[in-house]
Amino acid sequence: MGRQYDLRELETVLAELADSDIAVHSARFFKTGKGQYGEGDRFMGIRVPTLRKLIPGCRELLFFELVELLQSPFHEKRLLAALILVDRFKRGSAQEQEEIYTLYLEQIGRGINNWDIIDTSCPHILGAWLYERDKSILYDLAGSQNLWQRRAAMLACFYFIRCNDFTDALRIAEKLRTDQQDLIHKAVGWMLRYAIERFEPEKRKYYMKKKLYEKKATNFSRDIF
Repeated sequence: MGRQYDLRELETVLAELADSDIAVHSARFFKTGKGQYGEGDRFMGIRVPTLRKLIPGCRELLFFELVELLQSPFHEKRLLAALILVDRFKRGSAQEQEEIYTLYLEQIGRGINNWDIIDTSCPHILGAWLYERDKSILYDLAGSQNLWQRRAAMLACFYFIRCNDFTDALRIAEKLRTDQQDLIHKAVGWMLRYAIERFEPEKRKYYMKKKLYEKKATNFSRDIF
């Protein structure tokens, strides 16, 4: 095993990797202006591949240190924490996985609060944990007033779809099809397209012939049902 960071050492490394030009671009890309979905989010300016390279050195961080990262005002620290949790979940025992799932669920809409953080972690934690368990929590999240909780409900289904289990993905897509947020429309459309690509050939051929994948998510979901 290579070098392992404690939290203070990791924050020093992140500060050294920060790039102000990338930070400015990221702030624009993630819509941080007043009234936008990412309002108030702050960026250090570190690319995702660079963050991923740090994960092996973060495997001995304590749980409370990951919580501290999730509470950071800086987007990259929260994203890194989520990526570390994914790595730990995949390596962990059932008890460790349950602890990670519980923390992750608590943090959706708090530290887990942007589409990239959700998309890169939610299927691998929320989806993986719930795959063979009661999924009612996803329907609660889908009915939430919080944008990120609703997106997490849809993205968790990515794991199910990869296992050729489409039931909850289609039901949650139906629940969210009239959502007013563009980030939910995109998530619903993405999951529905991915599901249809994995349908049995004749069923897939029917939907592709109708070109449903080109429609907006609201119509796309309605035609499936």
